[in-house]
Amino acid sequence: MGQVRYRLFLGNKVYSSWSLRAWLLLVPFDIAFEQEVVPLYTDDFESFRNRCRPVRQVPTLLAMQGPKRIVVWDSLAIAEFLHERHPEAGIWPADPIERAAARSLCAEMHAGFKALRSTMPMNLRRSYANFAPDQDAREDIARMLELWRWQDPTGAAMALIFLVRGSRRPTPSSRRSPLDSGLTRSSWTRHRAVARMRS
Repeated sequence: MGQVRYRLFLGNKVYSSWSLRAWLLLVPFDIAFEQEVVPLYTDDFESFRNRCRPVRQVPTLLAMQGPKRIVVWDSLAIAEFLHERHPEAGIWPADPIERAAARSLCAEMHAGFKALRSTMPMNLRRSYANFAPDQDAREDIARMLELWRWQDPTGAAMALIFLVRGSRRPTPSSRRSPLDSGLTRSSWTRHRAVARMRS
């Protein structure tokens, strides 16, 4: 059948934090992929949706192996799919308790923090030095800080993919994932630099 090839469809790299989640998942774990930026709200986006039905959103991952095509959309679904296809990568923790914690953190980040999302969207071309979050956003921030302080050795690392990052106990090198090594930070820096040069 040949090797599986991945193509990741992204939104605008300046504004689409949703797309960034899948990009940050693939890069630190050294999973080779091609990427295609699909301009949102354009004819090109409609063409992408027609090519990848029944997809309605980005990020979308297209896995191709010979004539077979698998389409996976939504960053959590992409994480689960890649974990099944690449168990050696250690995307989710091996320990079932830590894995449950990681999945819970990611699910909360994925579905929650609506005030933070609506009032503090991503824009890599602007700086908001004097911005003051409203009360609802402050409550979301407080919840995020609560999760950061939660002393879980692995879950917070995985949640970084979904834009949760926290200080936690150092983990033994044998249990350390690629996310603990600083690769994700360097990946984010690279993404930001590219996004500022082109959308």
